[in-house]
Amino acid sequence: MQDRALTTSWLAAKLGTQSGRIDSMRRAGQLYAIRRPGEQDYLYPSWQFDENGRPLPFVERLMRTAREAGLDGRELEEVLNRRAGLVGGRRVVDLIRTGAEEHVLDVVAAASRRQASS
Repeated sequence: MQDRALTTSWLAAKLGTQSGRIDSMRRAGQLYAIRRPGEQDYLYPSWQFDENGRPLPFVERLMRTAREAGLDGRELEEVLNRRAGLVGGRRVVDLIRTGAEEHVLDVVAAASRRQASS
C-alpha cells in the first residue's frame, strides 16, 4: 500500500469513537482495511477519508462491489494499486478523487471475471 495508512486506534480517536466501532464499520463494509501477513492489526488506507477524516460515501459501494466479485482484501488492494491507463503513473485508486468512481467499480467487478478465466 503506497498511501499513508491509519491504525484502528488512531482512526477511532480521529472520529471520536471506540476501536470496536471502527471494527464494526470494517466488517459492515463501511471502511476498507487490510492486514499485512503475520500482523494482527488492520490498516486503513487514507484515500478513503475526506479532509475531515470522515469515510467517503463511495467506500461502501466499493466494498460491496469487491464482495460481490469475490475479492478479498489483498486482491482488492492489488486491483486498486494497478496502473490506470497506458501512460502516466496514476493507479486505479487515484481515480476515486477525480470523479471516476464508476470506472473504479467497473475495474473491480472485472477483476473477478479475469480471475475466473485464469
